[in-house]
Amino acid sequence: MLRLKSLSLRLAGLGLLAAASLALSPRAAEAQSYPNRPIRAIVPFAAGSATDIVARTFADQMSKTLGQSIVIENRPGANGLIGADAVAKAANDGYTILIGTNSTNAAAPALFNNVPFDMHKDFQPVSFLCSVPLIVAVANTVPARDLRELIDLAKSRTDLTFASASASQRVSTEMLLAMTGMKMTHVFYRSGPNAMQDLIAGRVTLFTADLGVMLPQVRGGTVRALAVTSQQRTPQMPDLPTVDEAAGTKGYELIAWFGMFTPAGVPNEVVTKLNEAVRNAAANPEVKAALTDRLGMLIAPSSPEELAARVNAEAVKWAEAARVAGIEKQ
Repeated sequence: MLRLKSLSLRLAGLGLLAAASLALSPRAAEAQSYPNRPIRAIVPFAAGSATDIVARTFADQMSKTLGQSIVIENRPGANGLIGADAVAKAANDGYTILIGTNSTNAAAPALFNNVPFDMHKDFQPVSFLCSVPLIVAVANTVPARDLRELIDLAKSRTDLTFASASASQRVSTEMLLAMTGMKMTHVFYRSGPNAMQDLIAGRVTLFTADLGVMLPQVRGGTVRALAVTSQQRTPQMPDLPTVDEAAGTKGYELIAWFGMFTPAGVPNEVVTKLNEAVRNAAANPEVKAALTDRLGMLIAPSSPEELAARVNAEAVKWAEAARVAGIEKQ
């Protein structure tokens, strides 16, 4: 009798465990079958921007690994904060991903008082994607053939302006101004392509943008490149000096980067599948041709943990860059 009672209790316990397992199974089953419908990738900057190019290039190849299409949705505005916030508040099922940047996932707290999300708590890192230096360029109408001539010109002119449409673009230029003593009026744009149009038209003096976006304009002769923001010259433009070389500064460097994130709380199985798809895409020759060979980007996929560590380190770096540039939070 006691044995039967003991057996009954054990069976009852197993029943409770089975019930608990079944209660958890829908989410677990969803993660195992992921993805079973198209994925939305939010780009927090305009179509045609460097972030947009990176997103579309990776998405095309990742969809082959995942067996589902990745639909790009451009949500520009507020230096990328609008698009990033949409992902932070999306369902944590892996069907909404963010193509984040140093602007959205590193520099934001140093530049803005009311960031609508916590970049450390509200996102799950998936993988680093790539990085690229910026090119400092002026309109062809500007009577300065190199950076030193521009510095001299700025001493006698009060009407010089610079454009920006992202944190990296603004901070890179503000750092340059602070380290060289130049004075220019900041003109903010909703999108990089709009800023580029005004640079080409001569409506702004200077624009610092990702190499990939600037390179076609420089090669086409529509704008004049003065320097690259990395510590080493770029293979795509070996004759273009670094800022330190061109201006005589010491230690100037600013690199833009791109990474993939999901909302926090996405199942580990989903993150693993996305990470694998990123790595497969990064190894594809078509991605290298599109991003590295044509646009000078350094492709470097990572683990989620490595991207998380980079975000922490970059947040410190960008806070210091904003301090050096003398930028007050908005």
